[in-house]
Amino acid sequence: MAETRTTRPDAAAAPPSLFAVQARVAELYRERCAKAFQDCCEATLAANRAWTEALKPVTPAQGFGDAVTYWADFAQRSLLFWDTLRRRGNDWLAHEAAGKPPLLAFPWEIVADARGFARPANYALARILAPDGVATDPDKRPYVIIDPRAGHGPGIGGFKPDSEVGVALRAGHPVYVVIFFPEPVPGQTLADVAQAEAAFLRLVGERHPTRGRPVIVGNCQGGWAAMLVGALDPEQAGPLVINGAPMSYWAGNDAENPMRYAGGLLGGSWPALLASDLGGGVFDGAHLVENFESLNPANTNFGKAYGLFSKIDTEPARFLEFERWWGGYFLMNREEIRWIVDTLFVGNRLAAGRAEWAEGKAFDLRAIRSPIILFASLGDNITPPQQAFNWVADLYPTTADLKANGQVIVGLMHESVGHLGIFVSGNVARREHAQIVDLLDYIEHLPPGLYGMTVEDMPQDAEAGGGPRYDVVLRELEVEDLQRLQKYARKDEVPFEAVRRVSDLNAAAYETFVHPVVSAWVPREAGAALRALHPLRVRRWALSDLNPALSALTPWADLARAHRVHRDEAGLWAAAERRSAAGITAAWDFYRQMRDASAENLFYATYASLSVVLPRVEAPAAATEGTPALREAVARIAEGDFTDAAVRACLLMARLGPKERRLSTLKRIRELVGRDVGLLAMSASDAARVVRRQAAVVEHAPDAAMASLPDLVRTAEERRRLLDVVDRLANRLGLGPEQRALLPRFRDLLGLAPAGVPSDAAAPRKAG
Repeated sequence: MAETRTTRPDAAAAPPSLFAVQARVAELYRERCAKAFQDCCEATLAANRAWTEALKPVTPAQGFGDAVTYWADFAQRSLLFWDTLRRRGNDWLAHEAAGKPPLLAFPWEIVADARGFARPANYALARILAPDGVATDPDKRPYVIIDPRAGHGPGIGGFKPDSEVGVALRAGHPVYVVIFFPEPVPGQTLADVAQAEAAFLRLVGERHPTRGRPVIVGNCQGGWAAMLVGALDPEQAGPLVINGAPMSYWAGNDAENPMRYAGGLLGGSWPALLASDLGGGVFDGAHLVENFESLNPANTNFGKAYGLFSKIDTEPARFLEFERWWGGYFLMNREEIRWIVDTLFVGNRLAAGRAEWAEGKAFDLRAIRSPIILFASLGDNITPPQQAFNWVADLYPTTADLKANGQVIVGLMHESVGHLGIFVSGNVARREHAQIVDLLDYIEHLPPGLYGMTVEDMPQDAEAGGGPRYDVVLRELEVEDLQRLQKYARKDEVPFEAVRRVSDLNAAAYETFVHPVVSAWVPREAGAALRALHPLRVRRWALSDLNPALSALTPWADLARAHRVHRDEAGLWAAAERRSAAGITAAWDFYRQMRDASAENLFYATYASLSVVLPRVEAPAAATEGTPALREAVARIAEGDFTDAAVRACLLMARLGPKERRLSTLKRIRELVGRDVGLLAMSASDAARVVRRQAAVVEHAPDAAMASLPDLVRTAEERRRLLDVVDRLANRLGLGPEQRALLPRFRDLLGLAPAGVPSDAAAPRKAG
């Protein structure tokens, strides 16, 4: 990696003055506070308006009847609510007693356990057994799904039938999931985990020697874990699908992504080290879950419980199913959480190539040769789109740089779904994830570049049962287009470099002065006791049959369930309840907005000032010369065979067409000429290499690529085959005027065999 250099604040490109920074921070804080107050007032007024509109004249008898039915319903709902919490606690105790197995909606079996590896880790590879009525195709590439190890247990990728696992199985693919156990192997590191996952990938490839290498699907933290595996062993990794993964943790927008400030406000990574030492050398994943819950106090402290209480007749099954996963808290070694916090959350070293898996050996994301699909959502405040996408611009500053490296990156953006909805929403699985699975059969045939993916609704097909139909549209983008996601052209990320330096200083001081004392005085057993008393665990085991007051509720809850009295939803008391709930939610939201505004103000007031004073670290300039692969492709422009010629001809036509590709069109092209071109007879990686090579030639030397086309098809029979391919595409697809203007040029170049080459006039024409 090229050396970085520091510059003084008073240099030519000096940052704003300290006074200007502080003034801007204060101005933004005033705006946040004003907006919080305005939002609270509007929510309260809306709740009052809905309440007054619900009021209507009633007789005394009607009013009395409404009160009686409401309070009878209220009492029954209260019984059923506490009984549901009791059942949640019992489920939690049963799951703990069973060893916290993965919460998958499909049968599965373990095929490899990394606890027995030479470098052990608490990970295992499980094969999903296809349920009745679903058959997998042994010729289709397998899927390997990596779930997040970010406090919870595994299973979120196959949590329900309509899930990532479900859509891949229904498409006929063998599916494997990478699971992990509640407690880490003593001494394991993130490098051990990455090595174990790479070994799993090789094993899956050996079990399924198809034309395509295994697809790796990574969710949240499992997303950057999948990227690490792809960089560690690029020859074994197939396409990567990265869902809601925080690859560029410094990124985000003010007033939208408060979690990115946590490292700075806590002083860096030392609190994670302290929590690990208090846990007897083990970090409790419940701390991470608690951080997630603190993001939305209205939902955590009121909304979730009220949603259950208000829909107690229909909500318990869904509530209990989700809480089984949400309440499974897993552990990490001290070194694991330190690597995660220092390297990713605070250090943001992955995209910069400074994330080491061994001394002097860093993960190089540029080594990944497989296509990458990035899925994020504008409604995700845990991993906002900036964190999911900005690493692309860090790694490839220009579109030319990305193409020169032969990389295909596809970005898919959802408009509204939250972080967990990316993985668990049945609607998202049926729509977005199903189309991702469909696209992956064609993605290796895309030329290098950055693409924006959208899923379009199509007219329903009555003959196919009238179900929803979709089409995928890929629009070619520029890396510079990623700036649309930013408010301040990423200048708001500058203070995070100061956070990294402060964190390094604080961590060094902690390790020197505090760690030896705490680790000596807190045995592992004390850590286990402290974990049992964590508030998130207490609220589960305390609200279970271990609590005599709740265990006695069972017969009363059964009685209430058998003799339900339902309130009048249009009545006065029901309207008053909804008004109270809306008011409580508005108050919590006001608290959250004020808290986040204050935290953001404190962060920038501290670290923006420090970043003005401290020397800046400038990133090295991006290399502008082509990669060796690009230079070799252009130098050998006249070398190749029929497949190279057919791919080049198609790319020359596509170059003059619209900057978008439809999956339905790709399917049509494969149907028309797929077997004749020859890519389908190759392995997926070899086919991708052909496309990358010819795309580089067409991108950088289109005229020479056209002129040298006859050198690739030297016999008359091959030239007829190539013209036949071109003609079929021209006759069956809607080509633009510029694309059709190429057809006479193809015929002029390929119409006659060169002197001395057999004409093969009697050779049969290859059937279409």
